[in-house]
Amino acid sequence: MRGEIDPQACMFSYVDLESRIPQDHPIRKVRKIVDGALEEIELWFDGLYATDGRPSIPPEMLIRASLLQILFTVRSERQLCERIDYDLMFRWFVGLGMDDPMWNHSTFSKNRERLMASKIDELLFEAIKKQAYAKQLLSRDHFTVDGTLLEASASLKSFKAKDRPWEKPPGRGDREVDFHGQRRSNKSHESTTDGDSRLFRKGPGKEAKLTYMGHILTENRNGFIVETEVTPSGTRQEWDAGISMLAGQSTRPGQTIGADKGYDTGDFVLGCRAFGVTPHVAAKKSRGAVDGRTTGTQGYAISQRKRKKVEECFGWMKTFGLMHKLRHRGTANVSWMFRLTATAYNITRLKAYA
Repeated sequence: MRGEIDPQACMFSYVDLESRIPQDHPIRKVRKIVDGALEEIELWFDGLYATDGRPSIPPEMLIRASLLQILFTVRSERQLCERIDYDLMFRWFVGLGMDDPMWNHSTFSKNRERLMASKIDELLFEAIKKQAYAKQLLSRDHFTVDGTLLEASASLKSFKAKDRPWEKPPGRGDREVDFHGQRRSNKSHESTTDGDSRLFRKGPGKEAKLTYMGHILTENRNGFIVETEVTPSGTRQEWDAGISMLAGQSTRPGQTIGADKGYDTGDFVLGCRAFGVTPHVAAKKSRGAVDGRTTGTQGYAISQRKRKKVEECFGWMKTFGLMHKLRHRGTANVSWMFRLTATAYNITRLKAYA
């Protein structure tokens, strides 16, 4: 007998979100990891809000939603709110009930400054790392450092001379601008859209773009990210960020750090040795800073093989984590999203061992 569609909707519906999520679904492991990290930093949330007044949207929900956006590659916060509104799994993960109204997308931008000021991103990042340390998944001895360009949310048309008043383009629409023959540099020009971004090219013959530079320090055992930093684009910034991230790690005898040829400079090598860390940097063919006493060891060969895995982190962050084209402006906002994306990457790594 053929069934028929009943056009009359049910007047009452009793749905248990918990029962709708399969017990073997990977999102359950992710939720358990995130809940454990949020419990670690729960006391910090109390200091962000007043003791009286209208209750706010719980910050834990905002963080869970932001992680969902990264893990499921949702392009915008507006689309994220729409997805949470109709997706039962998203509602369950965030902590919303079936009848709870979804908040407006502007809630994220209004609350981000409060969370940024309290460095919640750093606390969450460290809480996830703590879980990995507890499972003995992280190495404290062998690291890899690298950087990547992050394309800013700004057009080259916004890159104007600093000593000229900001001129509004005549007419309306996206007018064409001819840059041919103009000499433009970061010393004389800056973006009127994102003043913290810098004009930089990846290499000879490459197109110059307005970018930031994202840096990560990974451990070599399982490829977890142990530190992040965002700086203006530049060659010098790579070396300085590498030393800065290394300085935040506890020192132990026999530590090493792998890197590509871009780090084979006297300043970086001497900076590593100042912390008692042996620089396993890919050696240049001439005028390199590392000598044969380092490059001839078995540990150096292992570091050179392991260091290439750092590209997996950048690949995930740019492909799934939406870092191939930034959606936020300003160093503080970009740093927040870069670290949160690194946190999401570590969660995916930790889930594999849960």
